[in-house]
Amino acid sequence: MKVVIFGATGMVGQGALRACLLADDVETVASVGRNATGQRHPKLIEMVHKDLTDLSAIEDQLRGYDACFFALGVSSVGMAEADYERVTYGFTIAAGEALARINPGMVFVYVSGMGTDSSEKGGTMWARVKGRTENALLRLPLEAYMFRPGFIRPLDGIRSHTKLYSVMYTLFSPLVWILKLVAPNQVLTTRQIGDAMLNIARRGYAKRVLESADIRLAAQG
Repeated sequence: MKVVIFGATGMVGQGALRACLLADDVETVASVGRNATGQRHPKLIEMVHKDLTDLSAIEDQLRGYDACFFALGVSSVGMAEADYERVTYGFTIAAGEALARINPGMVFVYVSGMGTDSSEKGGTMWARVKGRTENALLRLPLEAYMFRPGFIRPLDGIRSHTKLYSVMYTLFSPLVWILKLVAPNQVLTTRQIGDAMLNIARRGYAKRVLESADIRLAAQG
């Protein structure tokens, strides 16, 4: 299996990359992003590409891939809706459309978020934009799956490069065990998300939109 990962330098993307590099049935992993991961591995191909709204220059290098794990994103805090939409919707759909054209029917796993608004009409800006992005992906000729995780606990030395998220994880980490007791399905690890992505690429899943409980089940195989 050949997998392409967008956002492999982020927290979830790092988990996906680790899972792919450890998996015996993954022969090639291509990382696409504006920055290199800094990792070295015989399976890993780095594709540094600055304009993620236009992948035409690297399309030929992306032919023949079986799955895409799209974990690229930004925090909406302090952003105007147009700017947030340019990254969240624009980058994602540019990738989805390009991959649907060159690898029709491939598995495409998009990391969205708990609370995403499928109606695209709610009062929360990020949820509307994520909902619009999900809906557009589901209309493409891809085997697309939407991941809506809640709280994500980083494992295996993985850390978020987003300062706000890094501070939040540091502050709330002592409360994770309490959250796991009272709402176990709302806490996932980077390892579980990576495993779930791979299992869905291998065997699919009954639902196209997966909440945290579904992701947990998918991670178990």
